[in-house]
Order: sequence, then structure tokens, then C-alpha cells
Amino acid sequence: MSDALLTVDHLNVGFATKAGVVQAATDISFEIHPGEVLAVVGESGSGKSVTALALMRLHPGNTIVTGDVRFEGRDLLNMSDRDMRAIRGNDIAMIFQDPMTAMNPVFSVGDQIVETIRVHDSSVSKQDAWTKSVDLLKLVGVPEPKQRASQYPHEYSGGMRQRAMIAMAIANDPKLLIADEPTTALDVTVQAQVMEVLHEVQAETGSAMMLITHDLGLVAGSADRVQVMYASRLMETGTIDQIFYESRNPYTMALLDSIPDVDGLKHELHPIPGNPPSLLNPPSGCAFRPRCSFATDVCSTEVPSRVKVGDQHESRCARTDELQTSVGVSS
Repeated sequence: MSDALLTVDHLNVGFATKAGVVQAATDISFEIHPGEVLAVVGESGSGKSVTALALMRLHPGNTIVTGDVRFEGRDLLNMSDRDMRAIRGNDIAMIFQDPMTAMNPVFSVGDQIVETIRVHDSSVSKQDAWTKSVDLLKLVGVPEPKQRASQYPHEYSGGMRQRAMIAMAIANDPKLLIADEPTTALDVTVQAQVMEVLHEVQAETGSAMMLITHDLGLVAGSADRVQVMYASRLMETGTIDQIFYESRNPYTMALLDSIPDVDGLKHELHPIPGNPPSLLNPPSGCAFRPRCSFATDVCSTEVPSRVKVGDQHESRCARTDELQTSVGVSS
């Protein structure tokens, strides 16, 4: 593979509270290469969005971030705020979870895209930036883009607001696009349309994408590689086939066992018992142990390390060598 566009080594993100430090991301290491789609999946609260926000340096003041994050060799965590602002929204752009709250309700959608363009390149005239904003809305499939550019976010449907957020994110041709739950609260048809737009945008711009979602089925036909997170840690990393058909981690296997397949081969679905642990007071040993049907005594005393299973395939489990599955989800 080509040199990594983004390299993350031993990233830790914690939030200082009156009750103590809530460790929201623990020892996160991964790479994203030019042009690839890396999907990050897991239950709510697993640390997916926290990790993405740390890469963008968009956390509040009570956040404790350590580790090493490099974008094209540049140290994102230790660079100045001014230098980071030059990268954020330009080289790295983010599509946020809720487009209604992410957009300013008192400015038209077109004006907000214009601002995104001109804040990074003041030499672009307002008229040229407006023309580009209309072209971007057309690119992402917003109907009647000339009229829609003058409208406000509340005049857009949920799917159209998400398209407008995508247009804003790609306004400066970013090299890395972070899509944080881009299909949340959208119906299945609109989900497919939004994903199609994202892939068309990626083909048009050549950007890499970090796709954050809790929906394994959504990424089955969308990603090159998948990272599965649970309770602040990466549990398994691999290609689509490795994760969906050759999983070597109990949590990934439990996720796959709890969702239907389009071929209808599963006669029974098995929900994961229990609830995710508290990140303020996590259980000893493996965080998934209280819910895991493969747990042994060693799981309660030792935090498992990531074990290399094969090329691009790693799993965090004390019993990795013993586990195999043929469970899969068709795209």
C-alpha cells in the first residue's frame, strides 16, 4: 500500500469530570491511506466519534488527549491553533452527525458554503464562491440548486440537509473526509442515496474517507477496511471479508450474529446480552468479558493485546487463536 495519509499511534482521549476521568478512547492506533474507505463501527459510546473529534481537535477544554497523530507527516496534536485551522475544513473535512445543529439556522445554505470556501482562500470572490456553492449542491444531488442555495437549513428535508453538509465538507477538495454517522435518522432509501453521493464525491475528488457508523450492514459494500470498537478500544481490524467472514473476535462475532442477512440464511438472531460498561469505572480485564460467551478466568485479570491474525487483520482477544467464524453479512 502507498504511504499513509493519516497515522494515529497510541491515541488516548479522556474527559476530566468531578467523578474522575472518563476514558473515551484508549490506545487507538491505525492508518488511513490515500483513496481508501476505512469504516469505524461499534455501539453508541464505543469511542468512534470521540476519536474523530480528537483528530480534528474539536474537543472541549476538559479533554485530555495524548498520543501521536500525523497527517502527511505533520503533527496535528502539537501544531498551533492557527496551523490547525488551516488544515481543518481544507485538507481534512468532517460531516457531522446532525446536520440541523451543525449548520447555522440564520444563514442560507449557500452563504455557509461560500464562507467555507473563502475562509481558506480569500482570493476567491463572493460571486465565484456562490457559483461554486451552487455547483456543489448540484454535485451532491440537491434539486434546483440555484433556488435551494438561497434557502435556510430548516427549509431542507433531512436527506437534503445531509447532502448540503456533504457539499460544505467537500468545498475545498479535502484529502480526508470524516463522515460521522452520515445516515443517522434517515430512512433506508435516503441512506442509500447519501452513501451513493459519498462514493461519487470520493470518485470525483480522490479523497480518502473515514466512515463512522454503528451499522455493519451499511459498510458491507462501502468500505475497504473495517475497525470495530468497543468500550473505548479497537477490538478488531481487517478487510471487509476478514471482518464479515473470518472474524476472530467475540464482540465482532456477536455483532454479526445480532443482525439479519439479506440472503435470509439466518433462522434466528441473537442479541448481545447486558449493556456496555461504564467508561468511568470499567470492569477489570477485558471490557467485553461480562457480555462474552467465550470469556475465561484470564479475561477478568488481563487486558488483551491486539494480536496479528494475518495481513491487515488484528484482533484484541485472549482467545484469538481459537476463534473462527463463517458468519457474514451480504452487501
